[in-house]
Parts: sequence; structure tokens; C-alpha cells
Amino acid sequence: MNLLTVNPTAFKLFGIEIQWYAIIIVSAIILVSWLASREAVRVGLREDDVVDLMLWALPIAIVGARLYYVIFEWEYYMQNPGEILAIRNGGLAIYGGLIAGGIVVYFFTRHRFISTWKFLDVAAPSVILAQGIGRWGNFMNHEAFGKVVSLEFLESLHLPNFIIENMYINGKYRQPTFLYESVWNVLGFILLIILRRRPNFLKEGELALIYVAWYSFGRFFIEGMRTDSLMIGDVLRVSQLLSALLFIGAIGLMIYRRKQANIPFYDRTKGNLKKA
Repeated sequence: MNLLTVNPTAFKLFGIEIQWYAIIIVSAIILVSWLASREAVRVGLREDDVVDLMLWALPIAIVGARLYYVIFEWEYYMQNPGEILAIRNGGLAIYGGLIAGGIVVYFFTRHRFISTWKFLDVAAPSVILAQGIGRWGNFMNHEAFGKVVSLEFLESLHLPNFIIENMYINGKYRQPTFLYESVWNVLGFILLIILRRRPNFLKEGELALIYVAWYSFGRFFIEGMRTDSLMIGDVLRVSQLLSALLFIGAIGLMIYRRKQANIPFYDRTKGNLKKA
């Protein structure tokens, strides 16, 4: 094995293999929960609101991500029902997790008498950052890669050698689509942070809608490069279809809500935490 080829298993603890994927995902969750908690305080919410939501949203999002994947791979799981719960073997779809998580946010905020749009605005930058970090879990697992390319193509991207060597999968070099999406998501995080710092610039809900538009726009094109897409038939990629619908919906809803005079601006002055 090439010394630069990563092992998906980080270490063993009491005979149990601890995967890099799990370490990266848990680390991302801890980081973004802290960031979202701080922002919640800035906009007049409680830090506990974020913590309490995470306790509900995380397990339900995992179930949603798995259910979404199983539905679109039902032909396989119908023949192998014992594999449905075997998430250690892979098979979590981010869109399923986001949909399930969004439903939890809606009911949670209704129960707490919190503005759903404000809460989504608080969460949006943290969510896209978590997605950007989480894609490196795919890198460690040698998954979410693209079509066959040449070594010369990867070298032309000026990538570090450890990325190039780990894109040598099943005897061929592959498009590092995990990296494209990770970079796109981190850029989206930076954009959202910049926009939310501008006073009286965005109305409540627009930060969340920009997140949806940004992520879905990038995902549409990156998904077209991947070789492991969930499909409807033989030609229609599920994530591309959903990305197109979400992008159009987010832009349309943002235009509609911008014209509504009764929607307040996103206000970071209601809390007692200094801006950052």
C-alpha cells in the first residue's frame, strides 16, 4: 500500500474499529453547534435552544438520511432487508438528513414559540460548514468520487500528493468530487458570514434561503460528475433534480418575501454577546 493512502479506520478501542468518518462528523457537529449557539445568543435566542434542538435533530436527521438512501435503492434493500439498518456499511444521503432536520426545526420552533426563519438563519452557516467538513469523511472512506481522469489532470489542479494518491480508486484515478463540494461549501460559509454581518441588509429567512440556493446550485453540477448517484431510471439523478427544484424554490421565495413589508431584518443586536 502507498504510504500516502489513508486507512478509513483511525484506531481500535476495546476491539471496536473507530472510523475516521465518524471522528470527522462528530468533530464537525461539536464545532458547528458551538458556532450556532453563539450566534443564537447574538440574535436574542438562548444557547440551550440550539443544544436542545441538536438532541432531537441529530438522530432524526440520521434516520432521514438513511431512509432517503434506502428508498432510492429499494430494489437492492428489498432483496437484502437485513442491510437496511447497517449504516456502518455506508448509505447516508445528505439531502435526506437536511429534509428530516428541517422538519424537526419547524416543529421545535413552533413548540418553543421561536421564529422558524430566524432559527434557520442562525443554523444555515453552521450547517454548510458541517457539510464542507463532513465531505472529508468521504475522502477517508474513498467514496463520493467522480469519473475516471488522468494523473496529469489531477496534477494540473495543483492538489497535494496525498489527495492525488487517494483518488487512485479501483485501479484508476478519479475526479475528487468530495473536494469540489467541500470547497464550495466552505466558500458558502464565508459568504453567509459576510452577509449576516451587514446590518439591515437581509430579512429574516434570507440567510437560510441563500444557503439553500448556494448549496443546491453547486451540488447540481458536482453531482453530474459523480459515479455513485442515486438514480430514477437510468438517466435522472435524484440529487440533481432536487437541487434544481430547491434552487428555483429558494430564489422564488426570496423574491416573494423581500416584497413583504412585515418581515423584519435579521438583527444581531438583540443579544448580549459581542459581534464576530
